[in-house]
Amino acid sequence: MSRVRPVEIVGGGLAGLSLGLALCKMGLPVSIFEAGDYPRHRVCGEFIAGLDARTRATLALEGPLEGALLHRTVSWHENDRAAGHSVLPEAAFGLSRHALDVRLAEAFVTAGGKLFTHARIATETAGPGRVIAAGRRRQRSRWIGLKAHVEGFSTSADLELYLGRDAYVGICSVGEDRVNFCGLFRSHPGLQIDPRATPLEKHLRAAGLNRLAERLAESSIDASSVCAVAALSFARPDPQDPRLLIGDAFAMIPPFTGNGMAMAFQSAAAALGPIAAWSRGEREWVETVRIVRRRLRRRFGVRLVVADLLHRFVHAPPPQRWFLAANRAGLVPFRPFYRILH
Repeated sequence: MSRVRPVEIVGGGLAGLSLGLALCKMGLPVSIFEAGDYPRHRVCGEFIAGLDARTRATLALEGPLEGALLHRTVSWHENDRAAGHSVLPEAAFGLSRHALDVRLAEAFVTAGGKLFTHARIATETAGPGRVIAAGRRRQRSRWIGLKAHVEGFSTSADLELYLGRDAYVGICSVGEDRVNFCGLFRSHPGLQIDPRATPLEKHLRAAGLNRLAERLAESSIDASSVCAVAALSFARPDPQDPRLLIGDAFAMIPPFTGNGMAMAFQSAAAALGPIAAWSRGEREWVETVRIVRRRLRRRFGVRLVVADLLHRFVHAPPPQRWFLAANRAGLVPFRPFYRILH
């Protein structure tokens, strides 16, 4: 058998850490290069829907997910008005990324992996053995994400979804009397709304979510959890890209699906076998990249197309009204949509 070849993973988020951990448990040498550090907050819905049992078993995620809340109910809101209620076909996990990333990082190091933080690695090109899991693909976009943990905020369902003008917001409990507020908004350069308000409050009001902004202002915001990310893009992956991409680096699904975190794990699970075979010298890198790309397209292709179509209905005002009216009338096939999107 050929000498074992080391794997390098650029990006220590969910996809990179879970892939690295699984490879280490196979006895393979892995290094992860993370530009930031742990613990830290990230813009994330912290609502993991559609994470199947097979992926959890493949990546040994039961430990990192221990103590996660199980969410089943969803309430829909049009601006500040209730607009329907749904029940998920299967429970979603509610868990802070602040805690989840640390658990995965510690498990990776304990398993023998090498973790380098504050390490920025060029990702424009990547040779054999280098996996790109360095987050979202950077392209011109007017979408921004805002997130904060809030205490003393009561919710009417496990997940509250608010649709506003060119925006939507998800609110779910992550334990310890905290809810995660996470929203996707069209950017508003030079937004002039009450200078004492937080950026999240300002964007809520710009989206017409005034009552929600008032409730947020009346609650206690963990200042350390407030974070933002700009230029979010939901562009399709480039089929000619020669790099091995996983997680958001491969493709980012619109966040209203609650499936982004699950997709990160699922992409790592899809890449695990081919990369392990390359590390053992059983196949060449070009073939490895081709196999992983094919697996990811097969698993996520339809999901991404449907999510992109629905995304246009949940962020723009006129289609929002049609969508919510159909939802109130029971005409939205929620379960079939859920199955396609997860």
